[in-house]
Amino acid sequence: MRTIPASSSINAAGWVALALSACMAAPAKAAPAAPEESIPHTVIPGDTLERLAVLYLGESRQWPLLQTYNHVSDPRRLRPGTVLHVPTRLLQPASGTVEFVQGNVTLSGSTPVQAGQQLEEGSRLQSGPDGFVSVRLADGSVVRVQAQSDVQLRQMRRRGRAGSLQSVLEMHSGSLETSVPSQQESLRRFEIRTPTTSTSVRGTRFDVNVTPDGRTTTAVVEGSVAVQPRGTATGALLAPGQGVAVSAAGELGQPRALLPAPDLSALPAALHDAALLTLPLPALQGATAYQVRIARDAQLTQVVRQGRFEGPQAVWPVLEDGTYHVAVRGLDDAGIPGQTAQRTLVVKTQPIPPLAQAPAPSATLARGQGELRCTEVPGVRAYHLQVARQPDFIDVALAAAHQTSCQLALADLPPGSYHWRAASVRQLADGTLDQGPFSPPQPFTVADRPEALQTLQAQDRGPHVALHWAAQPGQTFRLVLARDVGFEQTVEDTRLDQPTWSSHGLPAGTYYVRIQVLAASGLQSDFSPPRKITVGGSVQDGSGQPLQSLTGTVGSP
Repeated sequence: MRTIPASSSINAAGWVALALSACMAAPAKAAPAAPEESIPHTVIPGDTLERLAVLYLGESRQWPLLQTYNHVSDPRRLRPGTVLHVPTRLLQPASGTVEFVQGNVTLSGSTPVQAGQQLEEGSRLQSGPDGFVSVRLADGSVVRVQAQSDVQLRQMRRRGRAGSLQSVLEMHSGSLETSVPSQQESLRRFEIRTPTTSTSVRGTRFDVNVTPDGRTTTAVVEGSVAVQPRGTATGALLAPGQGVAVSAAGELGQPRALLPAPDLSALPAALHDAALLTLPLPALQGATAYQVRIARDAQLTQVVRQGRFEGPQAVWPVLEDGTYHVAVRGLDDAGIPGQTAQRTLVVKTQPIPPLAQAPAPSATLARGQGELRCTEVPGVRAYHLQVARQPDFIDVALAAAHQTSCQLALADLPPGSYHWRAASVRQLADGTLDQGPFSPPQPFTVADRPEALQTLQAQDRGPHVALHWAAQPGQTFRLVLARDVGFEQTVEDTRLDQPTWSSHGLPAGTYYVRIQVLAASGLQSDFSPPRKITVGGSVQDGSGQPLQSLTGTVGSP
């Protein structure tokens, strides 16, 4: 921290504190204390009031104003080394230009601000929760007013016709960032005032924030910034990479190093959600919250989404498709923003992807018989479907890029676990095809169907018949018993967890039985060939021949 007297003027460190001076000078006597802001000028040999009027006011004929203000008795004889003061109000008026505006931004809370609009001295910009405005001043300085801010362009004056700009911004609340181009002009002034501080700069990038509890924070990226609490005699000179907080009572904190830029390498390169724009926020040691901005340009002069977030995600309404720049920085325990990390972000949501219809998530399809189906999307020309072993789709096993209907037969896809997804393809006005994002991957499995049961084993116990058969682990069975071989007169249709069945309780007579194998995957076999059962007699196959058992032929009737 460097302590700076309140009476300091421009110095080589690169900051300006043009306070009211009490030492007006004239050739004959010292001038009284100036009641308003002014620019001091030390007389050099050859200076005349006409020359100074041209230099500062742009018009030689205005020299009497300088004579009167400084109580100069002889305008033709200015004593070298004495100090004259030029009232800021006499300088040529300047203006700013609105380069970009987003959301709700008004002049004095009523007139909407528009891009290209000229802002005169005294203009008061007020932004809503979604508001952002970028203003370029006459000297090339760019002021970026963030959401929920109240900033007044209190003073915008130019020295002479093309001299340095004298700019004072009054910041009542909110946050703003500035980019002030470096210039050699020693009389140039750029100052931001808050309820508790005065911040003066030359050739720098920095931001000032007034918190809801009345604190003022300043963070410097480039150049140097002088921060001075109002009503005090000392201040702090901030170097690049430093910040400081001033309490609501005007107490100046110790300058501190800004938090480092967070690591954005884990952020997705593209977002495809058509409903919400969601970004995961990286962990950063020392950060109590994060400031996140999304802009159309790398200079962050066209911010379209912004916010302060304490949780692990930043969430906004979705943006139009395009390439953007996302900027993230952490806020420390004093609310001072740290260094900014940036990267590009692609938003691609159109045309929207179709919705998966079949199979159900994690379903098992029979090998050679499965089909993928999804909903139709109005206005699209085709669909692109993909199947892969892994959800990252690095290795695509099956694809169809120009399906006119949203479906894809799986053909002879080998058994295994897979994922599938689909995208819509539209035709643009110039005839080119534009593919939208893929739908979220859906898992499914391909498996072989269990083989139909061919062999039954039977035991003849007089009026009762028991069947059993070989089975694989996890298999269950469906047994259908009917009076006729066409199975239209069903007597029993039951699910069996074990590969056995008994005819207990059936009236004597002739029956037909068939069995279907149900795999744990949900796939099922064809029914077995029908078997003829005669309760009270013997068990026969469909042709009337005795059914073979493990011990031989069951007795005939």
